[in-house]
Amino acid sequence: MFDDFLAGDLTEVEEAVRAAAAAEIMPRYRQLAAHEIVEKSGPHDLVTTADRLAEEHLTASLTRLLPGSVVVGEEAVHADPRVYDALGGEAPVWIVDPVDGTRQFVRGEPGFCTLVALAHRGELLASWTYAAALDEMAIAVRGRGATIDGVPMRSGSPEPGAVLDVAMSHPDYTSDAQKRALLGLRSEGINAYPCGSAGLEYLAVARGKQDAVAFNWEYAWDHAAGLLLVTEAGGTQVTLSGAPFRITGGNTLPFTAARDAATADRILEALRTGR
Repeated sequence: MFDDFLAGDLTEVEEAVRAAAAAEIMPRYRQLAAHEIVEKSGPHDLVTTADRLAEEHLTASLTRLLPGSVVVGEEAVHADPRVYDALGGEAPVWIVDPVDGTRQFVRGEPGFCTLVALAHRGELLASWTYAAALDEMAIAVRGRGATIDGVPMRSGSPEPGAVLDVAMSHPDYTSDAQKRALLGLRSEGINAYPCGSAGLEYLAVARGKQDAVAFNWEYAWDHAAGLLLVTEAGGTQVTLSGAPFRITGGNTLPFTAARDAATADRILEALRTGR
């Protein structure tokens, strides 16, 4: 049944993602009341009513579409960290970030998205990146490529000698050691700046509008959808050790996803210099 599901056109998944955003996220966009915004670990780690209700909506709809599947969602893991262990289990896993870019959402800015990825035994199989405020839907299916609103995407390569535009982990979320590694990106030929929504930064790489990202945290809900999007658009991803990023964890950080292998190598070299 799982193989049959994956071999289909997956239109119902896209519809489920759009429905969750329409029901729970967009009615609260620029309409959030103070009591609907809560700090989790600190002032830079926010959750809203939209996050929680959209994840509940997606959990119900996605598991209904694929019986026997489970959901690893950001808010569910915050409530019970053991939920994360499902990434290494036998059941198909939906990896969900209901509102990626919550700070932007809270400020009433359009730079947020809903991220959904489907994985099995640690392998990414499909992903959906939906920027509801921009009405843009990017989809990647393993072996079938990546599209934005139905149009195929290719990451391409930077122009020879061009300065690389790289979104990196926001300083608010980094330790002193991590900051030192990322300082390597402050080098000649690289224009590095703090990331916004990770999902939208990955989308920019997949579209060839940005050259790379460099991140030093590994929560699967932030990265799964975007990593598949970039690789299916022709890009690549690699950790500081030279091994591919694993959504199940245990990666050597930082890591990068880039438009092509040569760009990824340049980013890794800079990161190693920073350490």
